Amino acid sequence: MTLLYFAWLRQKTGRGEEQLSLPADVKTVSDLVLFLKKRGGGFEDAFADLRRLRVAVNQDHSGWDTPLRDSDEVAFFPPVTGG
Repeated sequence: MTLLYFAWLRQKTGRGEEQLSLPADVKTVSDLVLFLKKRGGGFEDAFADLRRLRVAVNQDHSGWDTPLRDSDEVAFFPPVTGG
């Protein structure tokens, strides 16, 4: 699985991209977030308030209950506004 972190998530986690083998107990994006938070440090802070985050799975905006596969690309980013 490829994980992408954008904007302030990149600063908090210390990485913009990483490869991860999907743990057996991670079935949804929400499960993935819980797994990442357990890393502590910047990950715990980055994922502390999911209302401040958006997620895309395979470049499609997704919800926290979206099922995951090991071949997926998951991107985390803050909401974006334009004008």
